[in-house]
Amino acid sequence: MQRSPVFDETYQHYLAEISSLDYLSRGDILGVEIEDNCLIIPLYDEIYRLSKKGVDGIHAGPVTPAVKVILCKYVLMCPTEIPATADRLMSYREFRDAGPLVSYFTSNTNKIIESHFSRKLVQLKERAISLGATIETNESYDLSLCFHALPRIPVILNFNDSDEMFPASCSILYRQTAEHYLDMECLAMTGTLLAGKLIKP
Repeated sequence: MQRSPVFDETYQHYLAEISSLDYLSRGDILGVEIEDNCLIIPLYDEIYRLSKKGVDGIHAGPVTPAVKVILCKYVLMCPTEIPATADRLMSYREFRDAGPLVSYFTSNTNKIIESHFSRKLVQLKERAISLGATIETNESYDLSLCFHALPRIPVILNFNDSDEMFPASCSILYRQTAEHYLDMECLAMTGTLLAGKLIKP
């Protein structure tokens, strides 16, 4: 993954592209609100303002370069129309072009959640709800959760706790249409960002 200085360079490049676009016209397709020439974009439990001047957090502290890149890419990749809803849920590795980042995604998302919440199912549920997740009905798992990384990009987290025979297991699933809104690097970052928010003290 990129180092922070490269994120900064990428962010400035994306911001220049956004400045040349009618970015406000993309609000409806992205499913976000518009206020004072800004797109108001929720990312998990935080809300951000994006304009040609940059990205700012409404209630959060300083916005990390990685989050700025994710939000800019989300606006830049906005499709010309809302993609037909795809019911199919996909693991990260199933997306085209995900190959080079699959190991990164697994190590920094699934494995972190598995190790941190093994034998801590109640804590995982409570933390997820505090981040705005809803509980899904899925009898195949001890806990199934639906988060919203961004509007139009739900994230399903399925978790089975450890027992006497098996270690804890976690799977992260996206809708197939997620690839229309983010490239594979930014999509991977939505997973690592979620893991970080879940384990945050």
